[in-house]
Amino acid sequence: MQSPELQSKLESLVRVGVALSSVRDLDELLERILDEAMSLSSADGASLYLRKGEELEFHIAHNRSLEAKMGRTGMSLFYERFSMPISRQSMAGYCALTGKSLNFPDVQALPLDSGFQYNPSFDKRSGYFTHSMLTVPMSDRLGQCVGVLQLINSMDNGRITAFSPVSEMLVQAFAAQAGVALVNAQLDLDLKKAHQETLFRLSSAAEYRDKETSNHIKRMSHFSRILARDAGLTRDQVDMIFCSSPMHDVGKIGIPDHILQKPGKLTPEERVIMESHAVIGAHILKDSEVPVVRQAALVALTHHEKWDGTGYPRRLAGEAIPLEGRIVALADVYDALSSRRCYKEPWSEDRVQSFLVDQRGLHFDPALVDLFLAGMSEIRQIQSLYQDSDSDLEKLTDFSKIPIPEL
Repeated sequence: MQSPELQSKLESLVRVGVALSSVRDLDELLERILDEAMSLSSADGASLYLRKGEELEFHIAHNRSLEAKMGRTGMSLFYERFSMPISRQSMAGYCALTGKSLNFPDVQALPLDSGFQYNPSFDKRSGYFTHSMLTVPMSDRLGQCVGVLQLINSMDNGRITAFSPVSEMLVQAFAAQAGVALVNAQLDLDLKKAHQETLFRLSSAAEYRDKETSNHIKRMSHFSRILARDAGLTRDQVDMIFCSSPMHDVGKIGIPDHILQKPGKLTPEERVIMESHAVIGAHILKDSEVPVVRQAALVALTHHEKWDGTGYPRRLAGEAIPLEGRIVALADVYDALSSRRCYKEPWSEDRVQSFLVDQRGLHFDPALVDLFLAGMSEIRQIQSLYQDSDSDLEKLTDFSKIPIPEL
């Protein structure tokens, strides 16, 4: 007859398995795996490695004792991301290679014939003492190792004990569920990256015609993400704006070259044609079953509207302009003014900021201007990360200088 405690843990195992299958965000899933594994095994600490080719990458660790003493942020300072080759020299590597678990009552006194040595460097840095350790492989449906779970110091009423055979059995069952969930989350992440990359690359087609660099798309999309986050949108909404904003000018594909690339001032008739790119972009992207493309259509249509109602194409004003359009409008104009082009030099940061202040409540949403200016340190980091080089600009004026890619 099962004990009430074991019965409770078996019920938890079933419940957790169902819950893990619904988590698609990889970072959230890794956190959940550690928390649940520690709960099932009464472990004080846990680490998780993900397999990448022939290496294991350390990704995340939790430790209740250290977190209680210095908080999770303080505790994280003792952990550093690293990779190590998969080999029998390490416990995690052994588990990844063999698919077998390792359960040691005290790693400070490993048997001479164990073939392993414990590295005490973390204990020395943190003042923590590792004794019992349970290391378990996580595998996919085909039995291929996708990661390794390492649990530290099984606790019993405040006392460190060895991980029991029951705990080992529960963690092994849990690791099998976790491995499948990891694969599903990684597939979702890969698909999301593929969608995002496709949008960026399609957006670059319009930018080539308009003599904009691909870095412009990257910068303004990151600016849009920062604004969306600081405006209090949810993580999913922030990601959606980040992925949809690059398509804001896709309608320029439909603008004739003699207007799009005219060096001088446009005539009123030409201006009407140029402004139609917002509507063209919305038509290209509308009616999609993919949410991010539907939002991209909204961004394309509304990113030239102005807060005071003098924008185009519908002369919307204030909050009648969708928030996505207001965010992208600010991000796009800031980058256009602050970046060098083959036809102009960049404005200074002070000059661009003065322009934003002057246009606060006219062109731009006042609240968004305030948020943008408050986050300038992060904006500068994005500008530094995605700077345009001389060769980037040369390619837009002399197509013979575009290098032939190695495929």
